[in-house]
Formats: sequence, C-alpha cells, structure tokens
Amino acid sequence: MKQNHSILTQIWHFVLHLRLHYQFFILSGGYLFSALFLDHADWESFWLQFLNVHILLFGGATAYNSFWDKDEGPIGGLKSPPKMTSWMWTVSIVMQYIGIIFAFFVGLKFAMIYVCSMILFWLYSTPLARWKGNPILSLFAIGISTGTNSFFMGFLAGGGEVLTANEGATAIGVALVLLSLYPVSQIFQIEEDKERGDVTFAIQFGFNMVKVFFVTMFLSGTFILSLFLYLEEQILGLIFGATGVVSFIGISYILFNLTGKKEEYRKVMTIKFLASLGFVLFILSVILIKSII
Repeated sequence: MKQNHSILTQIWHFVLHLRLHYQFFILSGGYLFSALFLDHADWESFWLQFLNVHILLFGGATAYNSFWDKDEGPIGGLKSPPKMTSWMWTVSIVMQYIGIIFAFFVGLKFAMIYVCSMILFWLYSTPLARWKGNPILSLFAIGISTGTNSFFMGFLAGGGEVLTANEGATAIGVALVLLSLYPVSQIFQIEEDKERGDVTFAIQFGFNMVKVFFVTMFLSGTFILSLFLYLEEQILGLIFGATGVVSFIGISYILFNLTGKKEEYRKVMTIKFLASLGFVLFILSVILIKSII
C-alpha cells in the first residue's frame, strides 16, 4: 500500500511539473491569437491541436526542463517544485514524441514547426547545450518555440494554408510580447541560477534592464499585433490596442515597484497572469463570437 502511495505521489508530482495552468493561461496567447486571422476556422482541429501543443509539447518540455534544473525554490507557475525522479525524464520526452504523431494529422508543415519547437526546448534545457544559461540564446529559443511557432501552429491547425509576410510579422509581435516578461520570472531565481552556472538575462544585465526590456518589447509587440489585427478588422485592432495599453499600465505599476527579492514570487506571477489573462479573455471572446456566427 505504501509503495502504491509513493507511485501515485510521484505521478502527481510529475503532473505538477507539467504546469498546465501556466501553459493554458500564460503560454496559450500566441496560439489563440492566430484564430483571429482565420476566415473559416476548422475548430475541431484547432482545439485538438491546442491540447497537443500545450500538454504534450509545452507540458512535456516544461517537465524535461524541470528535470535538469532540479529547482528547490519557486519557478514559473510552481512555488514549491517537488523533486523529480529518473522516469520523469523519459516520460517527458515520450510525451513530446507522441505529440509529433498527432501533429502529422494537420500536415507536414505543422509537424515540422512542432519538431522545431521541440528541438529548441531540448537545446534550451539539456546540459549538452544549455541555451538557458546564455541570455541571448535563451531569448531566441523561447521566442521561437513558444512565440512565433505557437502562432504558426495555431494558424495551420485552424485551417490556414499559406503563411504570408503578414502572418510572419504577426508571429514576431507574439514573440515580442511573450518575451517581454520572460526575464521578469528570472529575478527570484538568481541565486539558484548562479549556483547552476546559468547566466540568465537578469544576471547578465541587471534588474533595471529587465524593466527596460519589458517596456520596449511589450509595447513593440502590442503595436505590431494591433496594427496587423487592425488591417484585418479595424474595430478588433483598436480594442486589442486599448487592452494592451491597460495591461501595460497595470503590469508596469507592479513591476516598477518590485525590488528583485525571492519573496516577491507571488507578485511576479501576478504580473504574468495579468499580462496574459487580458489578451486570452479578449481572444477567447472573439473566437466564441466567430464560432457562433
């Protein structure tokens, strides 16, 4: 009985390391945003691949990263990460490979983008490359894997056929907004990152540059997204731009009052959820209206 309890506990710990609430409410914005550019969406494929991308790919990659990090302090979406065991590494990889099979249901192009993200996640985490320990390579890996590629996969899963320059520019806007808050989550992990030998953006450039980076990337990304959405539907573009400004003001108020202490974990997570929630709710509202009409 005790052994069964131990196995169930380990499984639960693995599920926690998938950080599904983080995938659905913070990393889903790029994928969901693509639906606003679909004329006649295939909603069944869109939502099935949403689960594939955010559970098997993003969730599996997050668990894979957690295995190598071995964090004991708070991390994004998990205040007290439980210890991982060796089988979790294997399962995290198997999950991602299973996702490739489902990706081929959309087509070769979707599967190739999926695999590209998976490789970038590996390069980001594995000790053999450890891009996470480089402030520039880490931005590149996260920006492409969860930013541009997320948008592209949503667009293709929903029935989009040709990826034009407009989709490419919009995907860059998604990456900029997503990346704007990426270094913020590093400010309460500085000591653990230093112990591992990782040189993160927050360590390399300092807390003040984290704030400058947020302002530059968030406003640039929001402008790009608002512009290209405006070119599709003017009212939506204006509403999205207004939503972005309100989010920016709220996030800035919290961010610029932080001091960079580990105890501010809850405030940092509040920032990330506020940033994503406004966009996600806006996008879901539009998707609901589109699916009804």
